Amino acid sequence: MPPERDVSREKILVTGSSGHLGEALVRVLQADGQGVVGLDMLPSPFTTVVGSVADRNVVGAALDGVGAVIHTATLHKPHVGSHDRQAFVDTNVSGTLVLLEEATAAGVARFVFTSTTSVFGRALTPLPEAPAAWITEDVTPVPRNIYGVTKAAAEDLCELVARDQGLPVVVLRTARFFPESDDRDEVRVAYPDANIKANEYLYRRVDIEDVVSAHLLALVRAPAIGFAKYILSATTPFGPDDLAELARDAPSVVRRLFPDQEAEYDRRGWKMFPGIDRVYVNARARSELGWTPRFDFGHVLDRLRAGEDPRSPLARAVGAKGYHAVSTGPYTVR
Repeated sequence: MPPERDVSREKILVTGSSGHLGEALVRVLQADGQGVVGLDMLPSPFTTVVGSVADRNVVGAALDGVGAVIHTATLHKPHVGSHDRQAFVDTNVSGTLVLLEEATAAGVARFVFTSTTSVFGRALTPLPEAPAAWITEDVTPVPRNIYGVTKAAAEDLCELVARDQGLPVVVLRTARFFPESDDRDEVRVAYPDANIKANEYLYRRVDIEDVVSAHLLALVRAPAIGFAKYILSATTPFGPDDLAELARDAPSVVRRLFPDQEAEYDRRGWKMFPGIDRVYVNARARSELGWTPRFDFGHVLDRLRAGEDPRSPLARAVGAKGYHAVSTGPYTVR
């Protein structure tokens, strides 16, 4: 296997540098004295090159002197309400291909692609009366919408280029880390926002500080790995034996694992979801990347009992972004 290189000596291109994760990555890399180029369609204090990842001229110029790429730029699920399918293909598929090809031509040593657990799509929803789904990297994606379809296609392009061109690529399928409100009307009405997010740390949420640390570890490990896909989510307290009960009575499982949870929730007027339909499993990322996520449901409870914000300082610094300037719900830019 190729020897691991000192990433600190490489200039890193971060695409999507005006977005949630892109900004977080640039903040951390710059604080560590790392050379960084930020590329985004939107200008921001963390973006040095304004342009599209689908524009070869822009990408080629941005890659000058770059030794590693973290590709976070994307149209997200919320953009389904404001962009057509072709726009998703142009950005998520064509843009990823342009970046991979130009990175290969430029001699980039390592490439990390930010994907999403949304690629699993319909595989996340069990049949009625079935146990909750245990989601590992071995589950076959069944994309539900154009977002999932294009992210899955981009993952395949990453693997194709890694196999054919020898570019080390690590794909990271991230769970929810955005601070915006839930996109489901019935959930927003039934639960306070902080209650929703706390519950999600049990099975489908991750703090952005942990996401950043996983991306930086993936950069270091990419040459030794060659190509791989990993799920990034807070470490779940559940195991496969809990899945049947989680689907029909999640509060009972949580009470058993966290006996003090109910009192803290009652104090706040919060409640646990009646059922949980899937559980994201991060075991492979922890084992193969050496990733040790700090923010899980136990951490959230500890912070709540102490009267503190459960989010990391990095999550609070980045804050909310919104996704589009049309009035399509909680993701609208304000």
